[in-house]
Amino acid sequence: MPSHIRKLISEGEHQQLDFKFGITDSKKIARSLAAFANTDGGRLLLGVKDNGAIAGVRSDEEFYMVEAGASLYCRPEVHFEMKEWEENGKTVLEIIIPKSSKAPHSAPDKDGIYRVYVRVGDQNYPANGVLKKVWKKQKDPKGVYIEYGVTERTLLAYLEVHQKITLSAFRRISGYSLPRCEHILADFILLNIIKMNYSDSGVFYTLNPDFRLE
Repeated sequence: MPSHIRKLISEGEHQQLDFKFGITDSKKIARSLAAFANTDGGRLLLGVKDNGAIAGVRSDEEFYMVEAGASLYCRPEVHFEMKEWEENGKTVLEIIIPKSSKAPHSAPDKDGIYRVYVRVGDQNYPANGVLKKVWKKQKDPKGVYIEYGVTERTLLAYLEVHQKITLSAFRRISGYSLPRCEHILADFILLNIIKMNYSDSGVFYTLNPDFRLE
């Protein structure tokens, strides 16, 4: 029967699982920790190569770099649990990051600027203004109210025809300011009318498959 670690590795990297051959930068690992905490939680397997080969943890310092990433470079601090596993004489550290109730967490980018990250598929992406508004509105006890006017109907009709839209395209067709467009998209996301999608070329929005325009 495959071991716990072997079972995890067999899943491959995905939204809640990431492999790390080694850690040399606490700030870089902070981005992964923040992304997991901000999204659905997940696991980092330290000592596992991208192809799933078990290399083992090379130094005790790597655990301390994770600890530094979580406590010194994540704002607010990200809490995690660590389990140590032996596999064929090699040590693998399983870093378990729960979804955080204190999100959003930020971490420094390559230039040292603090940004909020999210985990999408097997990648970490900076959160945009729309997602930040979603998080803020989720904590608002007043809930979400949509004024279903011409602009809102135009957005949904556009998505029915073109399948997807970017924030910049929505600004063009609506003539609204950036904050106003972010506000509308965030409301539609919270009501499960549209979905936010990430790609290497940027963020775009699509209709929820279960939503039907009357």
